[in-house]
Amino acid sequence: MTLAEPAGVERRRLLWRCRRGMKELDVLLERYAQSGQILATAAARGVFAQLLKMPDPELAAYLLRGELPRDPALAALVQQIRRFPPAGGEGG
Repeated sequence: MTLAEPAGVERRRLLWRCRRGMKELDVLLERYAQSGQILATAAARGVFAQLLKMPDPELAAYLLRGELPRDPALAALVQQIRRFPPAGGEGG
């Protein structure tokens, strides 16, 4: 991603990168990405892109097992994704 890249193209690329090898991660990441929150700022998009570079086992540890990354920006994003309401108001 570059700073000159249009937000729509960048958003589509981030959405595509949300497709993982684990269905649980797909659901969490795609739901969060489609909410539009990743478009808030270039910094937010950058942190989300950094998170998506992680391997699935590491992402699963953070998003599904309650662990947190050492990086404060990534830790804040992980917590935000975890708190994000389920699609369709489903309970969990």
